[in-house]
Amino acid sequence: MSGIVSKFGGTSMQDALCIKRSAELCLKRKSNIVVVSATAGTTNDLIKLGEVSEKNQLVEAKGLLQKIEQKHLQIATELGLADSYVKQVQLLLSEMDSISRGISLLQDCSAKARDVLVSLGERLSSVLFTGALEQKAVGQKVQLLDVRTVLKTDDTFGRARPLVSEIAKRCESLIKDLNSVIYVTQGFIGQTLNGATTTLGRGGSDYSAALLAEGIQADVLEIWTDVAGVSSTDPRIAPEAVVIDEISFKEMSELATFGAKVLHPATLLPAIRQNIPVLVASSFEPEKPGTWVRREVKNLPLIRALALRKKQTLVTLSTPEMLHSHGFLYQLFKVFNDHRISIDAITTSEISVSVTIDNADTLSQQVISDLEKVADVQIEKDLSLISLIGNNINHTPGLAKKIFETIADVNVRMICYGASRHNFCFLVDESHGVSVIQKLHQKFITNS
Repeated sequence: MSGIVSKFGGTSMQDALCIKRSAELCLKRKSNIVVVSATAGTTNDLIKLGEVSEKNQLVEAKGLLQKIEQKHLQIATELGLADSYVKQVQLLLSEMDSISRGISLLQDCSAKARDVLVSLGERLSSVLFTGALEQKAVGQKVQLLDVRTVLKTDDTFGRARPLVSEIAKRCESLIKDLNSVIYVTQGFIGQTLNGATTTLGRGGSDYSAALLAEGIQADVLEIWTDVAGVSSTDPRIAPEAVVIDEISFKEMSELATFGAKVLHPATLLPAIRQNIPVLVASSFEPEKPGTWVRREVKNLPLIRALALRKKQTLVTLSTPEMLHSHGFLYQLFKVFNDHRISIDAITTSEISVSVTIDNADTLSQQVISDLEKVADVQIEKDLSLISLIGNNINHTPGLAKKIFETIADVNVRMICYGASRHNFCFLVDESHGVSVIQKLHQKFITNS
């Protein structure tokens, strides 16, 4: 198979006008599979609904149910959808009410129950989008596809892992006639082989689209959002930031992992495996060229972009036993592995190891206790990770000197340099994060 997979985010689905615009855009782009997120804010409302239902806060639960119902029925009315689509929306809203009541009765919102509840955001929006697209796709068949029949995962509810080979088999057997049918389906959600609904984690709609693109061996994966592409840094931090016309898979992988919000970090894995070019562009300004992410690019600047990731935690583990001994790092990383904690950056000395962690909440007392069995543990919070993304970084003399001269008045807590030719990163106190990005962007991009 081949074709174009287009994904539309929550802001591109936030109201009837946005849905109409997105539908027109996917027809213009000749999309074969359209993956949609929940309407803007709905996933947050559904998560909140699960929380208040578990606490048996019936008034709050009723208010959230009414809010979600009114929003989606209003969009259906403004789109002028056929009765068949309105009935599908109403059935899903009824299912939402039943799940909320069940959680209230049990006073338990397990990860499994939460996945079923939040899946309704995408299941609702995909019905709305299918109806809107059918109105505009004259002479073309539009088919709503339940992605759970295709996107199979393990049973890690809340952050399920896709079964890639199974997805490929299902795509081949269930997705037919891409030349004559436009499929509309859901992002973010999947299903175990036993039929339980799962989710891929927040931001997982991009990942869903990439997995489907891999499954059909697509020609292009399009990510339509509310920004005109990937910028050299967050424009809210540095207004002079520019949209990048093209960026390599390796650079984009570093940029997405270390802070860029425009693309989910896992999205690139399927695209890289199948060498599928990815376009990141704005559904609000589709005339703008956006950013192409490819394996090979023509321009390879030393510094392409900068990323800021706030609320970082530095964990330093020290013990004299590390000196001239083997197996110590294995013991440390086994603790992180056993607790499924991802480490971003790492540095070592003779008797200590320092690692950065994105979410301090994962450092439970049990994790700390397990680490203390191996080494002395020191934890520092409220740090920012600064990343400079580009090319040939670890083979460019004088780069570090230029960086630290530019921010000479800022104390640096940790440096991670040399492991990647595409990334130079370091930690600073969170109070300095924004100003450091501004100064470095001025130095390496604005004035370059």
